[in-house]
This record gives sequence, structure tokens and C-alpha cells, in this order.
Amino acid sequence: MAHPTPPAALTWRDLLALDDGALLAQCEIDRFRASGPGGQKRNKTDSAVRLRHRASGIESLAVESRSQHENRARALRRLRRTAALTLRVPVALDNYARPSELTVAIRPSGRLEMGARDARFPAVVGALFDLLEARGWRVSDAAKDLGVTTAAIGRFLETDVAVHRAANERRQALGLRPLRA
Repeated sequence: MAHPTPPAALTWRDLLALDDGALLAQCEIDRFRASGPGGQKRNKTDSAVRLRHRASGIESLAVESRSQHENRARALRRLRRTAALTLRVPVALDNYARPSELTVAIRPSGRLEMGARDARFPAVVGALFDLLEARGWRVSDAAKDLGVTTAAIGRFLETDVAVHRAANERRQALGLRPLRA
């Protein structure tokens, strides 16, 4: 899914720092009826939720549940992940210091690990994508900066299908081979 180019000053850190209420206040919220399985109630209530962040133009959608409340929570999580995937923070490589977002995900064994359901996951993804972007998406260079293996970065990117897809789309746009799944 293509995303509009956000204002230059807006980064993933700006959006992830907001609590749910503040982030929702910056969004247009569409409620509608979702089609598909779910019984008779599904087609009679506006349970599906689409969020559109006004300043950045990024969107998220949740239709899985018959509960509008659950779908709004899912859409918020997806909006945060999309922000981490698309809104970059410039990285100075000449004096690079590993950001705290990445430090919490690097284990003493040198593995880069964090579950996609962890609330800190979008921040880890954002910081990793910032470094990869600064390194021209050369995973081996980013791995050296972090003190992990290229396989550790590859495994981390595979923990979430949308993250892996976004990484490969960016690599392909730069003429690089896609990462293996």
C-alpha cells in the first residue's frame, strides 16, 4: 500500500509518543459496516473502523471483530506500526549510538528479539528502519552498527508480515534483492 509523503518534520517518534486519546484526536475516524462472515449482527452494525491521520495521511483499517471498540484498538495499533514503517527519523552515521528503542530488543546473546504484540515493537521497528535507511538498506552494515548478525536482523523483520513486506518493498525500490523469508 502506497502512503502519501508526510510533512518533513513529522516522524514515527512523534506519533508513538502520543497516548491513544491524543492520537485519535489527530485522526479522522470512519465507521462502517463490514461485509463477510460474522453472522447476522455483522451487517447491521457499523463495527469496522478506518483511521486516517490528518497530518501524515497514513491510514489503518480493522474489520475483524463485531465490536467497534476492539476494531478501533486494532486500527490504532496498525496506525502506530504504519507510522514506524513510513515516517523516518534521520540518523547521523558518523557518531552513531544505538538508540534505546533498539537496545531493549537486543539480547545478551546478540539476538534482536521482540514480539509483534509488545507495545514497544513499533518503536523498535522505527529505529531499525531509520538505521537501515541511513545504511542504504544494506543489512550487513546495519548489523555491524548494532553488534548483531545479519541473520538476527532478518529474523526480526520476519516477525511481522507487514514489516517484512515493507522492508522488501524499500529494498526493491533501491534495486536490492528482497530479503528471504
